Amino acid sequence: MEKNVKRRNTQQRKVILEILRSTDIHPTADWIYEKARQVIPNISLGTVYRNLKILKDEGLILELNDGKQSRFDGRVDQHFHFKCLSCNSIYDIDNRKIVNIEHNDLRKEGYQVQSFDVVFSGICPKCNGNQN
Repeated sequence: MEKNVKRRNTQQRKVILEILRSTDIHPTADWIYEKARQVIPNISLGTVYRNLKILKDEGLILELNDGKQSRFDGRVDQHFHFKCLSCNSIYDIDNRKIVNIEHNDLRKEGYQVQSFDVVFSGICPKCNGNQN
């Protein structure tokens, strides 16, 4: 199949995208499947996986894979993540809290930065007993 082929926007894909855009928990495909079944009772897990791949390929969602499982993000702007090693939750991190990466310095060294992916790992405030 050609990359530029326009795909039909199915009801299943629309529901999956709405589910992802309505949460910030970076869910697994199984979690998305359970939520989608509440809207489309006869949807299959295979349909969810196929549509997640299509949405990812179209740049409408992000896939975060830690080598064990994939998590999905409906937020596609450039942002950072924090993965808790205790509860396995993934949180969006406010970019303003992170020191800016100096793209100009990298350009001077001959690098062309087109995108970046940063995932911090550690223990979240909830698991650390420091809930705000």
